[in-house]
Amino acid sequence: MFTRLLTDVEKTDFFVDWGNGTSHRLLTQRDGMGFTVCHTVVRAGSESRLQYRRHLEACYCISGSGEVEDMSGAVHRIEPGTIYVLDAHDDHYLRADAAGDMVLVSVFNPPLQGTERHALNGDGGSAY
Repeated sequence: MFTRLLTDVEKTDFFVDWGNGTSHRLLTQRDGMGFTVCHTVVRAGSESRLQYRRHLEACYCISGSGEVEDMSGAVHRIEPGTIYVLDAHDDHYLRADAAGDMVLVSVFNPPLQGTERHALNGDGGSAY
């Protein structure tokens, strides 16, 4: 058994500014659990095109609000108590409302190494 604090993660390479927010990689591949857990902050008013080609992801919203849009144009509202699941390596847009940051608990399978970063400046979005 072990515990880990957000403030401790902030002092390591497992605290990642991914371009439009931050991610505390609380549980990573090195922990041997078979999945990753992150405390993810999506900055207010931001839009990010993202895809995880090697990972499946589920995100549970704990505060703030926004939306996720798949590449067919279907938009899903995200607010506290909502989980969205990217179960097919879905290319998607993630948007946080302008009113405030959106905070998510993100789970990845297989686990992240923990230092991966998005590159949001390309036309096709960011993928890893």
